[in-house]
Amino acid sequence: MDIDRLRDLLSAQIHSLSQSNRHVDLPDVCQTIGLPAPPDEGSKRQRMLAAFESVPDSNLKWVATRLLENFPLASAPRYDLEETLWSDDSFMIIPKRFRRDLARSIEIDDLFSDWSSFERLLDRFWVLESSPLDILFGTHSLRSEIERHVVRNPGDWTTEDLFRALGAFECTDKRFALFIEGAISPDVQTDEARQRTLVEKTNQVLRPCGAELRETGEDGGYPLFQFYAFASTSGRAKNIIFASTAKPDLRFSDAINNDVEIVTNADRVLIYDRPIGSAGITWNDLQSWWADQQGIPNNDDAKKSLFRRLKSCLPSGSPPQSLLFQSYFTSFREMIPELPALLPEVWLHWDPKTVKERGAEALLRFRMDFLLLLPGGRRVVLEVDGKMHYAEDSGEASPKRYSEMVSGDRDLRLAGYDVYRFGALELMGEAGTKRAEDFFRRLFRKYGVYGA
Repeated sequence: MDIDRLRDLLSAQIHSLSQSNRHVDLPDVCQTIGLPAPPDEGSKRQRMLAAFESVPDSNLKWVATRLLENFPLASAPRYDLEETLWSDDSFMIIPKRFRRDLARSIEIDDLFSDWSSFERLLDRFWVLESSPLDILFGTHSLRSEIERHVVRNPGDWTTEDLFRALGAFECTDKRFALFIEGAISPDVQTDEARQRTLVEKTNQVLRPCGAELRETGEDGGYPLFQFYAFASTSGRAKNIIFASTAKPDLRFSDAINNDVEIVTNADRVLIYDRPIGSAGITWNDLQSWWADQQGIPNNDDAKKSLFRRLKSCLPSGSPPQSLLFQSYFTSFREMIPELPALLPEVWLHWDPKTVKERGAEALLRFRMDFLLLLPGGRRVVLEVDGKMHYAEDSGEASPKRYSEMVSGDRDLRLAGYDVYRFGALELMGEAGTKRAEDFFRRLFRKYGVYGA
């Protein structure tokens, strides 16, 4: 927490309180917000600031909390204070697009069954009253507008209208998430079935951006839900090096900008270098990049050319790997453009040492069979295990190779990747195709991928 900023924000409010109270009331004001008694001498401002300046940094959070609980503040200083108090809490990002999608998915009648309870929730997170000048000149307050369009005239406003009026699309992620948690809490929802319906709708919309409501306990027999972030990778994807069965010979042309160039065998590796946002990489993204790279103006030509290029990089000695790749397209067909791209032969990192220096087994730890960059920053690795993963060339079981494989899995998971392995025998014939399709559908349901 930025203690200097918190002290500055509080100092401004202490000055305001000194001007709006009488000398005789200042001791009670100080006691209410956790300040020591002010000195008897000096102006009101001097007395209040003297009491405030004697407060140690360790007590400032308590003073801010008491101030917010007991005195109404204008929207800007109130929000500044609250955001500063929340700044120590890490939180998932909930982009504006997903907030709008959530508002559009919820009927306003489903937000609350009792207006007074919902009004208390609104007061916890939003400033609903106009300033005294607005009241003097007859300007409607936000509270009166909400009462008019939501309570007295149901149907005037949608949930999207309400969220827009509150500022829910522009507020911080923390405020938005706490507001949604409050709307789903038993303080507002008095029917468990309604609670769970709202949770299901919320998760369906927000999972793609890495946010999910999970049941954490109960309150008076009602379930309690809290947001959790499940996008766990520590960094942002930059260059995706893929579609190669040969070890690429690369170098940084500009290490500051993270620019990579292929020194040799340029036709045997691809580098996706476009910005990767919260939606991951879809087939549409990949196809657009490929069309620009290759100068292909026709979409159908670009799609076919890209498919051929990716399929050509799959190991000829691994029909199961080819089946997994092909089944992705046959399973989803027209939905493919909006689905995550299935990137084959992806390099996790690049080691400038040669295979001769490191050994052939090192490649198993550097390269992924397939990678999916899903919405919300989720990274899913798919591996197809042939004998080389657990046996010697002679066919004899190899504890060493198996240990290296599971060690690599641990490293990937700790780095934020979700790893799913197939045995090669699982991906053969019609049964293998059906198994692959079922896996992808279950995978997309788990991660909240739209359309699957």
